[in-house]
Amino acid sequence: MKNNQKRLNSLLRFLLPLFIFSLPLVHAADLNSTITEGEKAQFDQILVPVMKIYNFVKYTASVIAVLAMLFAGISYMFSGNDIKKRDTAKNMATYVVIGLVIIWAAPFVVTLLIS
Repeated sequence: MKNNQKRLNSLLRFLLPLFIFSLPLVHAADLNSTITEGEKAQFDQILVPVMKIYNFVKYTASVIAVLAMLFAGISYMFSGNDIKKRDTAKNMATYVVIGLVIIWAAPFVVTLLIS
């Protein structure tokens, strides 16, 4: 308990001055400026490798998720009367589905937030 409080106090000692010194920078930002076509093209050019990395991660995670779902299904089938193994397999399948939804829905959420 005391160790957690020490960590929290040291974290707050670090974040509070950082927040205080960054406040003028945030206040000085002009949020009403429009984006020119050149800036938009430059941003789109930066996004190309980011999207390649995202697609690689998305499809790799999907393949791993299929293998994890297969393992969870086999574990569930062979759990027999062991409730702990059955619950572990159900939780694994649930977390795999939640992870896939997050990974595949991320671009839609970002698009929704931007527009």
